[in-house]
Amino acid sequence: MEDPRTVEAVIFDWGGTLTAWHDIDFHAESLALAAAVTATPSTEDDHHANAARLHAAGSTVWGWSRDHQRSATVADLFAEAGLDHDPALLTAYREFWEPHTLTDPQAGPMLRALRGAGIKVGVLSNTIWPREWHEGWFRRDGVLDLIDGDVYTSEIPWTKPAPEAFAAAMAAVGATDPARCVYVGDRLFDDVWGARNAGLKAVHVPHSAIPAEQLGHTEGVPDAVAHELAEIPAIVAGLCSA
Repeated sequence: MEDPRTVEAVIFDWGGTLTAWHDIDFHAESLALAAAVTATPSTEDDHHANAARLHAAGSTVWGWSRDHQRSATVADLFAEAGLDHDPALLTAYREFWEPHTLTDPQAGPMLRALRGAGIKVGVLSNTIWPREWHEGWFRRDGVLDLIDGDVYTSEIPWTKPAPEAFAAAMAAVGATDPARCVYVGDRLFDDVWGARNAGLKAVHVPHSAIPAEQLGHTEGVPDAVAHELAEIPAIVAGLCSA
């Protein structure tokens, strides 16, 4: 019989975990996003006004995630702002984010070490972006083939910390027992409290300056803390023997 202490899967957050945390100029982000607007209210047909509407909508949409674990897409963001958009015109928005999407150089060797130990690797990201963007960045950085299953909340009804989101990520890698899964993330609410509430073990990567408006109602206590991704295989081995 398989040892119930054995870790079956390690599932990772994306932004701030597999990528480095970056402080973002959200005004510049909104201006880039506004480039995709195709029709505007007659009283607000100004690019900067559209950007302001999109910035406010962004706060609302991320509030859905924080307070209700309700997912959203880029299309939902424009709908909340009351603006029409053409997805083909999102180039400036995607290019704005491109420098902030680089995978940590330690990620590839770390993921290979986990898979070499027979552990499945997954990703669960709270995101409004489509799968193709995330997979494109992983492909660019040479790690897409190291991921056994990935879930982006733009494709499911829930966001972290909802237990259903973690269950979806487990299903994506073929894991069945949350007690044999580890979640690695940078947020004490979404990632640590969420994972432990769903029955998984949790490893905190404490590098991110989480904005106050994105903090949830609870700060979870992790099973372990990793200051570098390179530490993850040894931490997981320790959790196996705990």
